[in-house]
Amino acid sequence: MKCESNLIIESKRSFSLCLLYAACFLPLIAFCLLPSAYGEPPSPYDVDKLANSLAPDFKLKDMDGRTFSLASYKGNVVLLNFWATWCPSCKDEIPSMNKLVRQFKDRKFSIIALSTDRSYSSVRDFLKKHTADFTVLMDDGLKVSRSLYKVFVLPTSFLIDKKGVIVERYFGEEDWTDPAIVRKIDELMKQGVKQ
Repeated sequence: MKCESNLIIESKRSFSLCLLYAACFLPLIAFCLLPSAYGEPPSPYDVDKLANSLAPDFKLKDMDGRTFSLASYKGNVVLLNFWATWCPSCKDEIPSMNKLVRQFKDRKFSIIALSTDRSYSSVRDFLKKHTADFTVLMDDGLKVSRSLYKVFVLPTSFLIDKKGVIVERYFGEEDWTDPAIVRKIDELMKQGVKQ
């Protein structure tokens, strides 16, 4: 009898683990396999071509319908983050992104988060519960994430220097308060100051 109850407990644990894995990986799979109307999923190797190159410019709208372009941030160090409301890792890194943007307040540093969600209302509802102290734009057609930045996993982030060059790429959730990341951003902000 005890052996049977242990077997049932182990089966329940295994099933719970399967559900946990499905919750974590299904959003990633869904993003990568979106219908062709949103373009073919990029190859993970395509993003390598962006290293040390000029960050592709774009124009997108924020939650209030105002248009922003990446070019308007030239002269700032920019953390460009691609995310979605259904992505648990994306949600989990928002608090450290808020801390990072506050840490560099009054300096030439910006975070721009591009939502890959299809619905403005779902992003608005999400932001009511999870405050973002940085600019959030909509890439609802995936033209910027897929075509320009070759994003194949969420979250994906690009660190862009003052000249608009991509200097670092990050795949998956990051602790944006990590001393190595903070030091890298600080070094980038000091570059070009004496010009």
